[in-house]
Amino acid sequence: MSRPRVRDDLALVEGYHSPQVSVDVRLNTNESPIAPPAAFTEQFTAAVATIEWHRYPDRSASALRAKLASHYGVRAEQVFVANGSNEVLQCLLLAYGGTGRRAAVFEPTYALHSHIARVVGTEVVVGQRTEQFDLDLDVVREVITANQPEVVFLCSPNNPTGVVDPPETVRTVLDLTRDYGGLVIVDEAYGQFTPTSAVSLIDEHEALVVSRTFSKTWSLAALRLGYCIGPSWLIASLEDVALPYHLDAVKQLAGTIALDFRKEMDERVSFLVEERGRLATALADLPVSVWPSGANFVLFRPENRAGAEVWQELVDRSVLVRNCASWPGLDGCLRVTVGTRRENEAFLTALADVLRASSVLGSASRSPVPGKESA
Repeated sequence: MSRPRVRDDLALVEGYHSPQVSVDVRLNTNESPIAPPAAFTEQFTAAVATIEWHRYPDRSASALRAKLASHYGVRAEQVFVANGSNEVLQCLLLAYGGTGRRAAVFEPTYALHSHIARVVGTEVVVGQRTEQFDLDLDVVREVITANQPEVVFLCSPNNPTGVVDPPETVRTVLDLTRDYGGLVIVDEAYGQFTPTSAVSLIDEHEALVVSRTFSKTWSLAALRLGYCIGPSWLIASLEDVALPYHLDAVKQLAGTIALDFRKEMDERVSFLVEERGRLATALADLPVSVWPSGANFVLFRPENRAGAEVWQELVDRSVLVRNCASWPGLDGCLRVTVGTRRENEAFLTALADVLRASSVLGSASRSPVPGKESA
């Protein structure tokens, strides 16, 4: 049988996956370590019983959009909701990317920006961040001026590095793209972990959109619910490319109810920010390089061991972190999600054990042979 052939431009594209390994401590996918409050589950369960299962869901997700609009102080027509922030990004690229168009990314950054762009046929142009993973505005200016990309991706806090872009960076990129009509997408999946946000720059006259998710701070990773905020004309274009009834009734209910628990969300964020600081301080006492983070994770690089080896030895100790060692610009790096105090302690203990064992083995390999004097 002759099989249909995958598009030539997709033949070498690998899917985006993170390992799902059975371990005691799972700190590799930046989920919230704390479940939503019991009151949320109770309200949600009761609300599910009211769903008319034989009817399609509200196509416009009007109640959820109105609630999000109130939360951010914008209008409902400036909000779009989808199945996770990745579907939001996909819709943005379906509307503004595609064949003959370009998207700019600045590596290292979130792999799905490039991946989704290529899947929908968009050419990806790449600029490099500094050694400290900051955006070099001269590089940004050069990439945008030379390529005039239809879409420019920013990510703040940046995944997987945790770097937060100052507000003036977004303004600079808007200035660079305004004259030729480029769209600036600011991915703020971890936006609640830092006090600054590009949402304050949203305006009907600016080609700027900010994407966010319920997966991290709202403790609803299992739900796969994301959203974006932008000018109403842009939101209307996303509704044109989204599949009809793409957001089911269960998601809409859960998201609407979750927004009633902002106090609990803020408390979770405060706890995780505190734990992030404690984790970074403890890592600084180990033989690893650590980068400042404004998200719910910390990027680090073992100084005397290959990152992939350390990752495997942590797994052997039933601790799973993200192996970023093969990602562009992240040679030897690992990323750990901030967990509960117990999980963080288990990670630190396991990492110290791995690095201590490495140190002992290294010392043994350098010891003089018995009976011979060292040179």
